[in-house]
Amino acid sequence: MLYSISSLIIQLPPGTRNPDDNSPLDFTNAFDVIVYIILPILLIIFYVLWRRSKKRHKD
Repeated sequence: MLYSISSLIIQLPPGTRNPDDNSPLDFTNAFDVIVYIILPILLIIFYVLWRRSKKRHKD
């Protein structure tokens, strides 16, 4: 009885995406390249520059 109740709770609700349904990234699509490669690199660069300027203003 407990096993059947726990298996019902663990199931995904209908209409939701299953994690196994993900497709690989398509790097021929410009949007994927911008969002997954260029933006993270720019965020890291801007963070490093921001921290460096914040550290200089402290001194």
